[in-house]
Amino acid sequence: MYFLHLVCVLAISPVVDCFLIHDEGRNSVVETIGPTNLDLWGPWGRVQYCAEGTYAAGYEMKIEPKQGNHGDDTALNAIKLVCLSVEGKHFGGTITSTVGQFGDWGGEIMCPDNTFLKEFALQVEEDQHHGDDTAANYIKFKCGRMDSERSSYELANAPGHGFWGVMGAWSRACPTNSAICGIQTRVEEYQHHGDDTSLNDVKVFCCKNDSGNAINKISHDLTRLFISCLC
Repeated sequence: MYFLHLVCVLAISPVVDCFLIHDEGRNSVVETIGPTNLDLWGPWGRVQYCAEGTYAAGYEMKIEPKQGNHGDDTALNAIKLVCLSVEGKHFGGTITSTVGQFGDWGGEIMCPDNTFLKEFALQVEEDQHHGDDTAANYIKFKCGRMDSERSSYELANAPGHGFWGVMGAWSRACPTNSAICGIQTRVEEYQHHGDDTSLNDVKVFCCKNDSGNAINKISHDLTRLFISCLC
């Protein structure tokens, strides 16, 4: 099924900037990339994509602080990607997939101008068996130019690592003329009196540079949305 969310942002000027965030189906996806390490618990959430013609250029993590000797730690609970157009002038929304319930958002960090997220590394704690599991603890990305497969800038929120576990190797990079445009996370549901882990795994989706067709596509989607509302 195809889902659209119409989001409008009122800027300082009297212009309203509108964009469509897709929950399913962006035709320009060219590759799906998973981590080099992974964990086992929870269902996969819905895939969420940046608005057409926009790509992930920054990110933010939701992390629960250490809970002490008698608390249940979960560490990384959610990942948010910040979407921008190729020329960097238009905001394309933020996307998260499933969001765990613990912790706080730590603030966005962005790629240098004219670069976008191209690959990532995930820090995961292995199964503790009878101990306190936290699963995924931290994620970092590399930024690169749209027209290159090479990622030239490491983007990592301080201090550059999570509390527990081992940082995995870098994933594959999005191909030339593409960048990360979507995310899907695997988050364990609240365990009540059991051991919570929250975010366990993540996949990202690479989209080719379709910015030239984005305006026509958004116009078409808006027409479909308004017709649907009238019916």
